[in-house]
Amino acid sequence: MATNISVKLDVMKIDKKKLYQGEKGTYLDAVIIMKDEPDQYGNIGMIVQSSTKEEREQGIKGAILGNVRYIQKQVQEQPKVDFDDLPF
Repeated sequence: MATNISVKLDVMKIDKKKLYQGEKGTYLDAVIIMKDEPDQYGNIGMIVQSSTKEEREQGIKGAILGNVRYIQKQVQEQPKVDFDDLPF
């Protein structure tokens, strides 16, 4: 089953000191935190800038950068069962 997810980021909230140069570009570590139920706006999660172990130990949390929501959910069609052919 394929699921399409939309992500909206507020790039102005990114701590630029957390950006790092990789082999193919500039990167930022982030985490998607999924919710059990969608909120009132249909968001199923949020994106948070990653924090280091030391920052977490000090109680420093990463900035909330944006939200996540389903934009399309494709459901596989279940095979039809013909109950008339059952032997009982």
